[in-house]
Amino acid sequence: MSPHDPVQFVAKNMRLDLALIAGMIKPGSRVLDIGCGDGTLIERLYQEKGCDARGIEIDMVEVTQAVAHGLPVMHGDADTDLAHYPDGAFDYVVLSRTLQAVERPRTVLAQMLRIGTRAVVSFPNFGHWRLRWQLLATGRMPMTATWSRHWYETPNIHPCTIRDFFALCEVENYVVEQWLAVDDEGRRAPWRRFPRLANLFGEQGLFALRRA
Repeated sequence: MSPHDPVQFVAKNMRLDLALIAGMIKPGSRVLDIGCGDGTLIERLYQEKGCDARGIEIDMVEVTQAVAHGLPVMHGDADTDLAHYPDGAFDYVVLSRTLQAVERPRTVLAQMLRIGTRAVVSFPNFGHWRLRWQLLATGRMPMTATWSRHWYETPNIHPCTIRDFFALCEVENYVVEQWLAVDDEGRRAPWRRFPRLANLFGEQGLFALRRA
């Protein structure tokens, strides 16, 4: 076995939201992970679920690290490169904590559900009560562990809330098959049946979608 075989790459410090995403994906699926970083989720899906998983990542340092571990990761940009993939090429297309950083989130979602049967999306919830309180109390853009950069240097150009995302899915006629509100550590929050409470108390949203 090659020293760079992905089976040998042990993911370290895997974000728990990625573990939840992995739990949504069926064994043996074809998966594209957009903004995959160093390939942690790809490795998990390959090793534990036998998935044909691959990724694209805009940060060349992360791409290099993933490739060095034998993972099928390419340099690419979600805003421009998804158009090059054929229809229905994947069972799942994943976008974790990246939706708020792309230039055209609506177009990216449409491309995801063109090239994949299902899309799995996670994003930090800008409707969380701590962010609302900071904005109200200080009159300035809030900062938390997730929203950790000043407004003038953040890559997050399209912050949204869980309610915003539900509204977009309704406009685009996407079916929400599963959704979770989770905290910053990825633990599930107990508001699955109550989207308004999830929007107030959930630090992240996690959605599995398909076309109607």
